[in-house]
Amino acid sequence: MYDVYSIREDFPVLREVIYLDSAATSQKPVQVADAVSEYFKRYCGNYGRGAHRLSKMTTEKYEDAREDVASFLGLPAKKSIFTRNATESINMVALGMDWKKGDNIITAVVEHHSNLLPWIRLREKGVEVTIVDSDDKGIVSPASIEEAITERTRLIAIGHVSNFFGSVQDIKSISKIAKKHGVKFLVDAAQSAGEMQIDFRGLDIDFLCLPGHKGLLGPQGTGILYIREPERLSPVYVGGGTIKTVTLDEFSFDEIPSRFEYGTPNIPGVIGLGRAVNYVKDIGVESIESHLKAVSGYCVKRLSEIPQVEIYGPENRGSLVSFNVRNVNPHDAAMILDETKKICVRSGQHCAQTALARLCISGSIRASFGCYTTMEEIDALAESVEMIAKAFS
Repeated sequence: MYDVYSIREDFPVLREVIYLDSAATSQKPVQVADAVSEYFKRYCGNYGRGAHRLSKMTTEKYEDAREDVASFLGLPAKKSIFTRNATESINMVALGMDWKKGDNIITAVVEHHSNLLPWIRLREKGVEVTIVDSDDKGIVSPASIEEAITERTRLIAIGHVSNFFGSVQDIKSISKIAKKHGVKFLVDAAQSAGEMQIDFRGLDIDFLCLPGHKGLLGPQGTGILYIREPERLSPVYVGGGTIKTVTLDEFSFDEIPSRFEYGTPNIPGVIGLGRAVNYVKDIGVESIESHLKAVSGYCVKRLSEIPQVEIYGPENRGSLVSFNVRNVNPHDAAMILDETKKICVRSGQHCAQTALARLCISGSIRASFGCYTTMEEIDALAESVEMIAKAFS
């Protein structure tokens, strides 16, 4: 049985605040902090850069983390690249593919800027970018994606869960469409990995991009890029750690994944991420998903009881609820929640301006949840929002 109160014991900060901003970054369990601390205290060395015992232990722990993360996601470790975040992962694909003038990319209006701007920027190289629309709940129809495909389409890039609407896209159907037309498929799993059961083995995905610091509960500055055919993607950065041989005239790349991991990586972050995915695994993603569905549903129910509140997104949603209070600026509402009840929510445009523009709004409040969120915290949010609504009505 899921025991959220037992889980909360591993997150001391939750004794101080009501944290409802997990879509921005999750809180970290003490086990992750301990793993990072142990690295600095016991075996701090550089990765793959020495024969001494500290370097060897660092390299071993780093690669153990790669195995743990890849296994958790159901991906081959050799094709799983450590990055700094999902944004870097997506940009590595955008800058690493061999684009030709007239090539076409399909993405959606609801995307986070990180899965929109790298593609729009390629227009400077003559690449065409088709941005498909969604419905008013933020759901992108797979049929609209298929209709947008042309003979020059080379990539479809879609976020699994919208960070504003909370809408869950049908990536299984989209992957089948991509395969049918011989188009590569990139999935941004920033808002779903670690919180939803996803059979990546059963999906025909060419690129999977995600951060370590959200649903996976890992440290900031960590991310994953899975590349199905890594030998066909050019490394964006070159330098230490990426090469095998160097002369004054030429160089050769190292094996995969090393050729993509430039310079000194975020060693403590990666080691912490390895511990984090095992923490999530011990709880069970199925249990976390069930808990988050219940929390999200309850939040929608409680907020919908307040006449002055407008809620965005579909009934079937990820672990977040975006909303506005009539006559109240979202930033003002967020500050009042923090200052009066120590409730931490997000406010603003959520790096998704085109998604908000779809509804002709310039900002919103967003409450987002983690494996540690309780129903009592949702009640506290709803009661406080109702107080704000009445004060400004």
